[in-house]
Amino acid sequence: MNAAFAKSSDYVGHAVAAIARLIREQDLKPGDRLPAETVLSSQLQVSRTVVREALRSLAALSLLELGAGKRPTVAKLDDEALCLMIDHGVMIDQIDIQQIYDARRTIEVRTAALAALRRTDAEAIQIIAHATAMAQDLLVPDKVMEHDIAFHLAVARASRNPLFALILGAFQNVTRETWPIGWRSRSSDAERQAMNALHLELAEAIAAGNPQSAAAMMERHFDSSLKALVAAGII
Repeated sequence: MNAAFAKSSDYVGHAVAAIARLIREQDLKPGDRLPAETVLSSQLQVSRTVVREALRSLAALSLLELGAGKRPTVAKLDDEALCLMIDHGVMIDQIDIQQIYDARRTIEVRTAALAALRRTDAEAIQIIAHATAMAQDLLVPDKVMEHDIAFHLAVARASRNPLFALILGAFQNVTRETWPIGWRSRSSDAERQAMNALHLELAEAIAAGNPQSAAAMMERHFDSSLKALVAAGII
C-alpha cells in the first residue's frame, strides 16, 4: 500500500471517530446540524479534504445526511447499512438462509410477545389490516409478499424496541429473494390460505393482548416457513 495513501486513510479514520465523538459529546439528535467543514477542519486539525471524506464515510453508514450546500445533519437510524452487510454476508457465503431464519425466529417470537403487551390500538389495527390484505390478495403473490414483510415490521415496531425493527428491516432484501420460493413450494391455494390465516390469528392474538398466544403463533409460522423452504431445497 502506498505510504501516502495509508497515512491519508489513517487521518480519515481518526476524523470519523472524532466526528462521531463530537456528536455524542454535544448530545446531537437526528436532524441537528454539525459544524461547517471549515470549523471541523480547524477543530480536528486536518484538511477539509479529510473532513469531507470522513463525512462521506459516516453518510455511507447512514449516520449522517449530506446535502449540497448544506451542513451535514445527524441521521435518524435506519436499516440500510445493516441490510448491505447482511446481503454481502449472504453473497460471499458467510451467512446462510437457515442462519437468517434462526435469527429471525428468535427475535420475532419475542417481538410478537412484546407487541401483544405494548401495541397501541392504532398499531393493532394496522397489523390486522396487513394480515387481512394478505388473504384478500391471495392471487397476487407480489402483493401478499409486501403485506407479509410490512406485517412483520409492524409487529417489530409495536414491540417498542427499535433495535428489533432495525434488525428485521435489514433482512428485507433476503426475504424478497426467498419468499417467492417458499410461496411456490406450497403446493396448493389451501396451503397458502392456511399461511395467511395464521398471520391473521397472530394479529388477533396481538390485538387481544395475549403474549403467550402471540409467541406460539409466531413459532408455528416459522415452523411452516422453514418446512416450505426445506421442501424447496434452499435449506
